[in-house]
Formats: sequence, C-alpha cells, structure tokens
Amino acid sequence: MFFGSRKLISMMLLWVIVAALLTGCEARSVVERRDCSESNGRSTNVPIADLRLQEYADFMKSYMNQSVAPCENFYEYACGNYRNFKPDRYSTSRRSNMGDVSYTLIDITDQLVSRMDLAEALNVSSELAVAQRFYNACLEAELHPFNAADPAHLSLIRSIGGFPAVDGAAWNASSFNWINMSAHLANYGANGLIREAIHLIYPFKPYTKLPELGFDHIIVQEENISSNTTRAFRLNEERMHGYLRAFGLPEGRIREAIAGVFAFWRDALEIPQQCEVFDPYQIKRDFPQSEYYYNISWSGRHSAEKLFCAFYYVELDKVCAQHREAVANYLAMQLLYRLDPKLKAPKYQSNYCAVTLFQSMRILFNKLYMANNFSEEKRLEISEIVRELRRSLRKTLEDAEWLDEESRARALLKESTITSRIGSFQDVALSDRIIREINSLKIIDDSYARTNINLQHLAVEIKRFSSRHYQELANDTKPQKLIIGLQVSAGYYTPDNSINVMAGMVEPPIYHRHLPLSLKFGTLGFIVGHELIHGFDPTSFNYNSNGQLEPWSEQSQQLLEDRAECYMDHYGKYLVPEIKRRVNGKTTLDENVADNSGLRQALLAYRSHKQQLLEQPGQERISDTLPGLDLTPEQLFFLGFAQLFCSHYEEEHYWKVLTNEHTFDKFRVLGVMSNSEDFFQAYNCSVGSGMRPVSKTCRLW
Repeated sequence: MFFGSRKLISMMLLWVIVAALLTGCEARSVVERRDCSESNGRSTNVPIADLRLQEYADFMKSYMNQSVAPCENFYEYACGNYRNFKPDRYSTSRRSNMGDVSYTLIDITDQLVSRMDLAEALNVSSELAVAQRFYNACLEAELHPFNAADPAHLSLIRSIGGFPAVDGAAWNASSFNWINMSAHLANYGANGLIREAIHLIYPFKPYTKLPELGFDHIIVQEENISSNTTRAFRLNEERMHGYLRAFGLPEGRIREAIAGVFAFWRDALEIPQQCEVFDPYQIKRDFPQSEYYYNISWSGRHSAEKLFCAFYYVELDKVCAQHREAVANYLAMQLLYRLDPKLKAPKYQSNYCAVTLFQSMRILFNKLYMANNFSEEKRLEISEIVRELRRSLRKTLEDAEWLDEESRARALLKESTITSRIGSFQDVALSDRIIREINSLKIIDDSYARTNINLQHLAVEIKRFSSRHYQELANDTKPQKLIIGLQVSAGYYTPDNSINVMAGMVEPPIYHRHLPLSLKFGTLGFIVGHELIHGFDPTSFNYNSNGQLEPWSEQSQQLLEDRAECYMDHYGKYLVPEIKRRVNGKTTLDENVADNSGLRQALLAYRSHKQQLLEQPGQERISDTLPGLDLTPEQLFFLGFAQLFCSHYEEEHYWKVLTNEHTFDKFRVLGVMSNSEDFFQAYNCSVGSGMRPVSKTCRLW
C-alpha cells in the first residue's frame, strides 16, 4: 500500500518520538532527572501519562494489519505492517522490532560520546577522547561509495596472502596458504574459511566452526546458486563485481575471477558437513596445519587444544589446492567486505558511524551507560518481575505430573539456586583493563581507511582479551558478554546456573515502567520466562545446579523426550516459501520449548502479580489496557509478545537464519500461539481456525 511521503515519514518517526517520550526522564542522570508528570510545555488538558500511552498505542497499531483476523494469522495481525513503518535506519541485516532496540542504545551512545564530564568522573576520559577522534574521522570521511581500491586496503591484502585478480602474474601461488590468510582475516573480524568463536567458560578457549560461504548475509547453498538467475547468485556476483571494478580491471578479468569463486564454492559445498555439533570440545581430531592458524591469530596460545574439525578441513584443504587463485580472491574480497560500510545512501553515514562506535567500543560506553542510564530503581523494578516469574516456574515444577519425585527434587533444587542478574555482572577490574585497550587505537588523520583497519583489529583484540590473558584471571571469571549491560540480550548461563537480563533489554518496546502490567509481562516477562526455561530445556535438564552433567531418571527423561518430540513435529511442518525449506524442528528444539513454556510462565506470573496487587488496599482497580487499542489485558499481553518479533526479511536473511538455533521470527509467534490454550481463550479461537487447526497442543512446562 502506498502512502504519501509526509505520512510515511511521520509513521517512521513515531517510534523515535514514543521512545523519547517514554525514556525522557529515565535517560537522564539522577541529578538531571525531572518529574515525569511535567507537561514539557505542551498546552493540553490530557494528563501527560495518558498522552504517552495513547502515542504508544498508536505506535503498536502502526505495525498491525487489523484487516487480518487474529485467529487466522496472529503474526500478520500483529506485525503485517512492520516492514512498511519500521524506522529508517542503517542496517546490513534483517530487521526486527526487538532488534530495533539496539538503535535506542546507539542513540544513547551518540549522546554519551560528548559526555567528557561523565568520563572524567569515571576515569575514562582518555579513552573517550580516542572515541571522539574516531567518531569525527568517520563523520568527515567520504564513505559512499566505498573505495575498495584504497591503497591501505590493497597493502593489507598483499601482506596477508595477496589478490591475484589485481596482481596477476606478480601473485605467487606457491607461497599462498589459505589457512594463513584465513587466520589473518580473523584478526580483523572478517569471515574467512575458518570461523572463530570463543568458549564462554574460563579459560575462554577459541574454537572453530565450519565456514559460511558467501557475501551479503547469504549462506551459500548448492540450491541457491544453482543458476545465475537466483537472488543469491546475483547478489554475490554484484558484490564481487563492485569490488573488482574499483581496481579498474577489464570486464573479462572480472568475469573470470568471479566464475572462479563460484566454482570453488560449488566444490566446497560437496564436502560433507560432518562438524555440525553444539559442543566444540567433541571435536578433537588432529589437523596438523591448525598450528599455522593459532600461531598467526593467537601467537601460539591454545594451539595444543587442536579444536579443529579434521575430517572436514582435510577435505577442504584438497579443494583449496585445486582453486588456489580463486580462494585468494575470495578471501581478499571477504576482507574488503568487512571494511566496507555497505551504505545504501550517504544519509546513513552518521548512523553508521554511531553503530561502528557502539559495536567496537561498547565496553567503554557500557561504563558510561550503566552509571548514567541504568538506575537502581529500574533494577529493582525488573527484579520484581523476575521474582514473580521464578515463583511461577517453581509452582509449575511442583505441579508437573510427569516428573517422578527424584527428578522433581533435582529440578526444585536447581530452581532454588538460580542466580538472577539484572543489568550486568559487575567485574570492574576486568572491565577497566579492557577499556584501557582503546588507548592503543591509532587514528591516521589523512586516512580513514587505515584508521578503520586499526579499529577492526582493536575490536578483535577486545573480543579476545579474556582468552589472551586468561592466565592472569581467576578461574571463576565470567565471560565478557556478561559484564556488558549495553546490549539487547538476555541469557541463561549454564556454568553458574544464572539468568542474565542485560540493561539494554529494559528499553521500549520491551519495557517501560509506565506501560500496562499486561504488556510488561507479555514482553519482558516472556524474555525472563524464556531464559528461566533454558535451565530445564531438553538439553539443560541434564545439568545440575552446579552446571555439571547429571541426567534425570530414565522415566522422566523418556517422558521429556516424548513431549519434546511433539515440538519437533510441530515446528518441522512450517514451510518457508521464500526458500522452499522447512524449519528444522530438531535444531530449534530448545529455543522453541523456551518460547512456548516461557510465555506460559509469563502469563501465570502476570495473573498472580495482578491478583496480589488487587488484594492490596487502594488497588481495587488496575488500569491494564492501552487507550486506543480495544483489547482486553490478556489480549494485549499476547500482542506485546508477538510484536517483539515483528520483522522484515529479505531472501538472504532466510538462508542465514535457516541454520540458527532460533527459528524464523514469524514462526516463533505462530508456533507459540498455536500451542497456547490461553491464547485460544483470550481471542476466542475455535478448532479449525488458522491458529488452531487441530485440538492437540504441545506442552512441556
């Protein structure tokens, strides 16, 4: 549906306005915070709190397609207009309403970059000065179009393996080693033929994962490059053509180089994917050349572990030997892809610079954010929701009729020892050590390209910090992910049996103190419930309260597996028409269980909490709806949950998510709703409707 430009711009800005209205007071420091009841100069007789709720209802309605009956397709009903009205921001990946909260954090980062007074008070002024210099350099650079042929880029490529398409006969094939070049790419955060990850348990060893081939967030598969007319083929071809053309190569040479990369991909895709396991420590077969990788990326650290998938990489080495020139070209362009801002238009440059600052120096801005934006008051508010969810989960464990008493006792013990962290884990000493690394960033005044290269290397060094310095850290040190509150993230951490709700999650539309109770529990309550259930999902139920393997009784284990089978069958029936593939019900099982059971726990917790409030003196009535949305509180609860997953995918994003442990956003909503008796009652969905095709539902917790 086409809208006039003024209306389109107005709706795209609506979320920004709502976020500003809702967070206007809480975003300030304690000294600067004003009374949220002020009218901010508006001439209106409507109380300001009511006005905000009306605007928030308008924001929610802007994403809905109310022409679709909720019982026929609840995702389309809740999210059908998201792709048309989502805020226009810089992005290189799929968009989602929950993911868009990152833009709120990025905007806050943009504000904090000028807060030298706060940085001085926190003793990080020199690091903030470095951030300011980089930010200004980024804003002043000419980034659109991307200059792939900048001498700094070519110099780096030649130093780590070469670029045969550009260098021709000067490139030395005999000295090229794809492992070495992949290791160098990893040092700049680029995606080579060896994907690196860091284990989340001390001593934070690196491990390798199978490569994901392709550009533009496409995981290349045999079927999506089967012809030169597929979207995957065209996007990859266009990306490589743009980079090679920047070097002034003749069209014939460009076509030859691109054809070579596609030929390499097709041969590599024939290697059996035998390494798709979740525990990297199961992969300990020897691959002698892994030493090269650890010497370059880790100065020899961790090489004794040999966490390489030998039976895959031995075969990949044979394929690379047949396509040496193509592999070098591919890896060279992967480095360019990492350095490329990928701006669609110049108007996105300032947003890109803020995003880059946010992603690369998050540890610094986390310190500023936690001091300035995350109050003790907010932490206590969220803690109450967590406590209510834990009470709900405990009752569920007590009432689960399929658990035998031995297993029930273990489950209740595990629940009773869960640590709940709100905001972040506090490790000031480690955080400050990592922040000091920012001072090492060299900013080259006359070359943004060289500055950007230095920044990408710094970002990798920060990511690897705990792993590089593990010998200096206590063996109970937490992973860096847990000490950064400035992220849209929550998680269950098995080693210490904890749930972690990071401070960045406590922003609209996930949470705001003025939102109705039903909406708070449908959004943040669901997220908390989801993470709590991860302590009891089909994988984690095998681990005790100390994070050690201790399976339940055979009887309970068999009953759990039977119930899990229902979820695998249910989600495995969902077809993704854009790529003609079905959801992998087995790969996504744990997350699907956490979604289904987590939302149920959130609803039980909401009902219990509301009842407690009603029993308090003076709380006989609770306003638990939104003006302008003709929905009951529980209908609003389910709408809030669904709108977390309003999303916009292009075809390449479907291929990317296909291998993820989370299923596609659309099916996260449809899968949960079609298994929820409470949803059926709230929206009066009869058997045979789109959301309730059969009477049987799946249930674990």
